[in-house]
Amino acid sequence: MQLGTRSLSAPQGGAGVFGLLNGQSLGQSPRCCKRPHNRAMQTRDVGPSLVRLFSELVDGPPTRGDAFMLNSADRGLLRSLDTLSAAEASQSTNGGATIAAHAQHLRYGLSLMNQWAAEGGNPFIDAKWDEPWRLSTVGAAAWDEIRSGLRAEAYGWLKALNTPRELAPVELTGMISSVAHLAYHLGAIRQINKGLRGPKEGTFRAEPGHA
Repeated sequence: MQLGTRSLSAPQGGAGVFGLLNGQSLGQSPRCCKRPHNRAMQTRDVGPSLVRLFSELVDGPPTRGDAFMLNSADRGLLRSLDTLSAAEASQSTNGGATIAAHAQHLRYGLSLMNQWAAEGGNPFIDAKWDEPWRLSTVGAAAWDEIRSGLRAEAYGWLKALNTPRELAPVELTGMISSVAHLAYHLGAIRQINKGLRGPKEGTFRAEPGHA
């Protein structure tokens, strides 16, 4: 399953769905959301679906044949990255961003989403989106730290997605977009290193826990 063909290089602006929606950040109310019909929305009904999809991208589908976005028995993002050495994580394609940079970008974006979920406000207003894309060569210790940090932020966001809350429409849009954003970068990473690509449907061998 290949996603995000233009993500071989760092996206312009860097923020992606974690940044501005129609020129506004999460925590702010754009003009559209000040209209009476744009009332607050409850995540209780949509939350479990977001958790299901985000979890599948992060850890792979829970059981064989029970997948929505990836093929059955896919390892998902985190276990795929765990198979890479620091040298492999320092790879890029056609002069674009490295795998380490994509991973650090996801980690940073999710850290802001987690900050917003815990504290509210607008943590995106002074975000430094360019910094993750400057990563090129990483050593073993730095690569371990990036993966550990990404895992913590991803699981933290899963918890936030599963927590019922009342949101403005732009905020709910940001939460939904976080699923697509992670899928985009998972696809980009798998274009850089073909060894990370998931199994073709019907040709895989089930891994432990995915029987």
